[in-house]
Amino acid sequence: MTAPTADRASGDSGATGGGRVRASDGTGPARGAVTLTGRGGIVAIYAAALAGALLADGTGLLAGLGFLLGCALAALLTRPVDLLTLAVSPPLVFLAATATAAVVLNAGEDAPLRAIAVALLTALAATAPWLFAGTVLVLVVGVPRGLLRQFRELRKRLAGLRLFHEEENADPVRWDDTRRREPPSHHAEVD
Repeated sequence: MTAPTADRASGDSGATGGGRVRASDGTGPARGAVTLTGRGGIVAIYAAALAGALLADGTGLLAGLGFLLGCALAALLTRPVDLLTLAVSPPLVFLAATATAAVVLNAGEDAPLRAIAVALLTALAATAPWLFAGTVLVLVVGVPRGLLRQFRELRKRLAGLRLFHEEENADPVRWDDTRRREPPSHHAEVD
């Protein structure tokens, strides 16, 4: 009997919060633990950054803190196999949340395109240090959780596709001094 089947036979369903079955070696999520996929982590960063940007008072403090909170939660709660996806996402997610907030807050202005552009550029300039801090935070939290292992596995898969290997015929130009020989004719000469 497998471990989940044995647990069910003993009366324990083996299901954790969210209907997941705990691995027999204890590596699965603990009972009641929340885990996010890579997409879920990206959505968490976006939601926290958008909430902070909408509540910001022009100083960018709340926008930055919201982004940092989202990055920290996502890095801690995302499954280790999805950490690589999460690690490359904060800059784009930050831009998307800031742009959304600029559109929502300035759509009713007299010149909405100009107001949105000014608000977006101002917000990005004011919160650039927070963007850097959030991205570094995701990396710092992700490395002990297995981010480097995911990077190595990706590199091995790509190497298997020969993307990192030099091709045998990388230089199609040959600098031979020998004359090019004509291929032998397959037709018999008739006299």
